[in-house]
Amino acid sequence: MTRRDLREQAHAGALPRRGGGFGRMLADVVLWVAALGGVLCMLLVVLALTAQITLIMFSTGSMSPTIPAGSVAAVQRVPASEVRVGDVVTVDRPGELPVTHRVTSVAAGAGADDRVITMRGDANAADDPFPYPVSSVRRVLFAVPGVASVIVALGDPVVLGGITLAASALVVWAFWPRPARGSRATDAAGEAVPRKADDT
Repeated sequence: MTRRDLREQAHAGALPRRGGGFGRMLADVVLWVAALGGVLCMLLVVLALTAQITLIMFSTGSMSPTIPAGSVAAVQRVPASEVRVGDVVTVDRPGELPVTHRVTSVAAGAGADDRVITMRGDANAADDPFPYPVSSVRRVLFAVPGVASVIVALGDPVVLGGITLAASALVVWAFWPRPARGSRATDAAGEAVPRKADDT
C-alpha cells in the first residue's frame, strides 16, 4: 500500500461518525415521538378548521359503558337535519356545560333545518328532563377511554415547561458535534503518516 493510499484512507477515516449505543437510539426514538406528536397536533388543527372535528373529554360516567368517564372523543359538527335516533351527540347549552348523550327521538323544529331532540345517557334510566331545540350538533365519531387525565396533565403550565426544556436539551444533545475518530492513518510500522501534498 502506497503513502497516497494511506493518505486517502486517513482522509476517509477523518469524517465524523455518529456514535452508537443505547443513548443515541433512545434519543432517536424520543425525537421521532416528538415529531409524530407535532404532526398530530397540526393534523388536529387542520381537521378543526376544515372538517369541524374537535375533541371533547368525558368527566362523568353517564354514557358508560359505551363511553366511560375519563374518555376523549372526536366529534364533528353536523346540521340538525342529519341527526338520527341512536346517534351520540353533544348539544351546546348557553350558560351551561354541553351535554353528550344518545338521541332517543327527533322531531321537527321551528325552522326547516331545525330539530327538537330528546336524549338519554346510556347509564341513565330515563331521558333527560327537557328536549333540546337544535340547529346543529356535534356528533361523536369515536372515543378513546382513559386518556382525558393525560391530556389534562399535559395542559399544566409546569408540565408543558418541563417537556419544552427536556425536548430542547435532547435536541441539543442529539445534534451536538462528536469528535472525529480515526482521523490519522498509520503506516506499516505503526507510525502516523504525515499529511503532505499528493504524490504524482
